[in-house]
Amino acid sequence: MGRWEPDARGRLARAALTLYAEQGFDRTTVAEIAEAAGLTESTFFRNFADKREVLFYGAEGAAELLASSIAASTGTPMDAVSAALEAWTAIMQEDIDRVRQRDAVIAANPELQERNLTKHAELAAAMAAALRDRGTLDTIARLTAETGIVVFTAAYARWIEEPGKEDLPSRVRAAMVELRGALAQ
Repeated sequence: MGRWEPDARGRLARAALTLYAEQGFDRTTVAEIAEAAGLTESTFFRNFADKREVLFYGAEGAAELLASSIAASTGTPMDAVSAALEAWTAIMQEDIDRVRQRDAVIAANPELQERNLTKHAELAAAMAAALRDRGTLDTIARLTAETGIVVFTAAYARWIEEPGKEDLPSRVRAAMVELRGALAQ
């Protein structure tokens, strides 16, 4: 593929993930990622701040999806967050192999685990802002959004540990139902 081919960001993200899985995050250089994608290092840095960020390609779209799903919801704040998480995880479910490969790379590197937590905090902030825009009080918006991320994290971990047992949106839905049941007691 030549440098002029479309989707430079996607090509870089796919190349990085493949290299991280093959040789490890720490042993992979930006130059290797760019070369594997058929691009230059300068193109890499026009698209990503560093080699960590390439692994989180698409996070901006996730925040937008979560926020727009919440804005479109007419239910309670918890219903809105649940629907948003299901919409997001349905997209994740479309490329299971990539998601699992990405998870393995993150799990193997404490620096990436920290970045992943930061990204989750950004997603919670986007959901909280969307809830506030719907008129939800700030404290309720933050608590609901952050609870949603915790539920997602727990459901995601179970999904990774038990491949093929249930799809990710179903795991999230079940975890939200369990949470609601626990809160009702």
